[in-house]
Amino acid sequence: MFAVAAVLGIVGTALLLRLRSPTITEPQTYAFRMIGIMLASGAIVLAMSAAAMWQWSTQI
Repeated sequence: MFAVAAVLGIVGTALLLRLRSPTITEPQTYAFRMIGIMLASGAIVLAMSAAAMWQWSTQI
């Protein structure tokens, strides 16, 4: 799950960084912002969930 969270975070961050380019259109700006924020937040939530499950599974 950590690997999936890392992939989501990398792709989301890449889309958000793509917003700095002056060549993107208005619809691309909307799509990159929406998808980038959703992927980045999904990565954070998935990583927190994976860490919690890992901690829970290692408790005696």
